[in-house]
Parts: sequence; C-alpha cells; structure tokens
Amino acid sequence: MRRNAALFVTISVLSGFGGSAMALVAGIWILDLTGSSGLAALAGLCVYAPTLAGPWLGALVDQLPRRGLLVAANLTLAAVLPTLLAVHGPAQLWLLFTVCAVYGVAYVVVDAGESAILPAALSPAELGHVNGWRSSAQEGVKLVAPLAGAGLYAWRGGHLVALLAAVLPLLVAIGYAALRLAPTESVSARRRGAARAGLAVLFGSASIRRPVSLAATAIGMQAFTTAAGYEIVTAELGLPATFLGVLLSAQGAGSVAGGLVVGRLITRFSPTTVAVVGAALFATSCLGRCVPWWPAVLTASVVAGVGLPWTLVAAVTAVQTHSPDDLLGRASATANTIMFGPIALATPLGAAAVLLGARPPLVLAAAVCLTAAVATGRLSRPDRPRSGRDSTRSPQPAPTGT
Repeated sequence: MRRNAALFVTISVLSGFGGSAMALVAGIWILDLTGSSGLAALAGLCVYAPTLAGPWLGALVDQLPRRGLLVAANLTLAAVLPTLLAVHGPAQLWLLFTVCAVYGVAYVVVDAGESAILPAALSPAELGHVNGWRSSAQEGVKLVAPLAGAGLYAWRGGHLVALLAAVLPLLVAIGYAALRLAPTESVSARRRGAARAGLAVLFGSASIRRPVSLAATAIGMQAFTTAAGYEIVTAELGLPATFLGVLLSAQGAGSVAGGLVVGRLITRFSPTTVAVVGAALFATSCLGRCVPWWPAVLTASVVAGVGLPWTLVAAVTAVQTHSPDDLLGRASATANTIMFGPIALATPLGAAAVLLGARPPLVLAAAVCLTAAVATGRLSRPDRPRSGRDSTRSPQPAPTGT
C-alpha cells in the first residue's frame, strides 16, 4: 500500500510539472508568434474547455479498463507533443491549439480515471491522506514548473520544452503500469448507462453532494475575485503588479502545508466537515484581502492556499468513498465539471464587478462562501467513511501487495 501511495505522489509530481510548464509556455509561444494576447489566452481555453465534456468522458472511463486508459492517455500525450517541433511561424499556430486541446481531453480522462482507480489501489482510510499528499505535490510543483518552463523557453525556445514535456508522460505511464490493484469487476459487468448517471450519483448522496457543492462555490468565488486581487495590489496597496507573484507563492505554500494535514482531518471528522472549514477559511481570506496593509493581504493568501485545497480534497475523497465502483469514472468527471465549470462564468463576472471597486467583489465572495458553509454545516449529519465502502458500493477486496 505504501508502494502505491508513493507511486501516486510521484505521478502527481511528474504530470503536474509537465502540464504546468507547457500551459505557460504555450501561451508565451503563441504571443511571440502573433503578438496577440487574446490568441495567447485561447491556449488556456483549449485546455479547460474539455472539462465541460466531463460527464461523457467519465462514462468512457467506466466502459474501458481504467489502468489501460490511463496508460493510453499518457502515451498519446507523449506522441502528440513532439509534433510541436514543426511549429516555426504563425502558419503552424493550429498545432499549438490542437496540442492544448489534446492536453485538456487527457486531463479530464486522467483525472477521472485516477480517481476511479485509487480505491482499487488504496484502503478507504488511506484515500484522504494520499489525496492530500497529491494536492501538496501538485501545488509544490506549481511553484517551480512555470519558472523552469519559462527559463527553458527563453534559453532554447518552445521546441526543447515540448521534447522534455513529452518524456514525462512516458514516465507517468510506467508509474500507472507499476501499480498493484485489487481485483475489480470486469468491464462487461459495468453499467453502461447515460452520462447523466454521474449526476444521479452526485446529487443522490448528501455525503457527496455537500462537499462537491462547497468546492464548486469556493473555486467559483476564487475565479470571481481574480480581478479584485489585481486591483487590490496595484490600486489599493500601490504596489507593482509583480507583487502578485509573491502572493501566488504564499498561496502555494499554504496549499502545500494544508495538503499535508487534510487527510488526517478527513479521517478524524468527515469530508463534509473539512469542506465546510475550507470554505470558511477561504471566506476569511477574502475579508483579509480587504485590509489596506500588505502583510494582511499576504497572510490572507496563505489562508486561501489552505482553504481551497481542503474543499477540493474533501470533495474528491467523498466521491471516491461514496460512489458505486461501476459509476466512479463518470461521477468523478462530472464532479470536476461541477467544481471547475463555474470558472468560465465567474471570471468575466468578477472582471465586471471590479468596476465597483476592489472590495465589493471580495466581500460578496466572502458572504457567499460563509453562507454556503453555515447552511451546509447545519444540514450535515456525520458522514465519516465507514471501514468498508459506502452502502451504495459493492465491497472490494483489499489491494494485493504493499
């Protein structure tokens, strides 16, 4: 079991490094080729747009061998990235957008497949811990990978970054192949219902619905306050825009620290309780950013870094521990769509709301998150995962080997 846990954390580091580096470099590359910030921003849209197809891609995860699908998705990335060697001018711009879109589809499939395969590799008690460690690893990588990717791009251009990024999915595929998994149902025995079955799982269980809803609220409000964060730094504090890098690093440090302890909290309490606390912490961070003093804003960034991952890890763990095994892929992908889909709407709304000033959007975000946390806390009953699976899931044997 420790072997599987170490493999999952290693996979998170490798995939997170390659993805974070390429996400930044793709935008810079497009900007250099075209001089258009709008076209550069479309690279990010290509990566995140496939999230909206989560319920359907998740159904694919439930209908195919999950380990094989994870390996195939990473091998596809390794094969596609070298095509960027053909990019030499604006005429090959379509290749960059295509690779970004392939990345986006692969992310959705891998996220759903990994969430679905984790319960076959780890005991229920280990899920929260490993999800927390993975979150810490991913956030830690985000502190380094963009700088490394930008440095390599400045040194030798995008071709070198693409080649190096192609090696990492190969290593990730090997990691998935090395996992020791418990026996599960054959593919033919799995239900092949419509993609809406994922929604039925999420909304049919309060133990899943509540933490997922809180995570969606907190993540959406984070996007809503993005423009306000810029305004606080530049207009309210009178600091250069580069101070945002300091705040992002502080948030990343908070995420690393929070991820190390969230698993223990989920085991002791419940995913819903941890999600409630995480949403409340994020609300507190929004109010902290309203204080016209840079140390307070810096501290608020650390608090946000703790709160946001707590809501996300709690939601992911709830889906893994309370979903039927044969619907876990589509339930996980649908949960990702619900949690991250609001970003597309919240970001432009936040950009418009900042016209009223930097503080009103932050206060509104804090009020929304606190209201959701309080309402969920009052409605919740103990939903700590039992020693086996939730009653909606068939019992699974323990993983073989350690």
